Amino acid sequence: MIDAILFDLDETLLDRTTSLRAFLADQHGRHAASHRAFDRAEDMLGAVLAKARFWDGIKDRAINDRQRRVLNRLLDGFEGKLTSSQWAKLTKSSQDTAARDIDDLIRKGILVKGEAGGRSTSYDLVTEVAAGESRMGESP
Repeated sequence: MIDAILFDLDETLLDRTTSLRAFLADQHGRHAASHRAFDRAEDMLGAVLAKARFWDGIKDRAINDRQRRVLNRLLDGFEGKLTSSQWAKLTKSSQDTAARDIDDLIRKGILVKGEAGGRSTSYDLVTEVAAGESRMGESP
């Protein structure tokens, strides 16, 4: 870039190269911030659309309030593995009720049992549930 000297309106000397570099650095900073905001918005929109697709995929399946509450927690990014004990705590229900709710969702193809068994048995959400699809002999 060619260095040039200009007078601004109050007739002080300006180095155009320095001024242009400062302007571009400022614009880059603003541009980077807007990119981060767009990326966050895009991630948020993706999560909302995935959640809507999930609920649309199971709309014909009977889901009780406890199941709906835990499924929403899973869709919103539940930390760690979901166990029947955690289910009981989240829903303020008994261990037996938690087990029945979980078994019902497994039969409906909404949850799958993790690989570990026994006391460390955990459950994962099946995110690609097809609308109206029958699972394990269960009617939609």
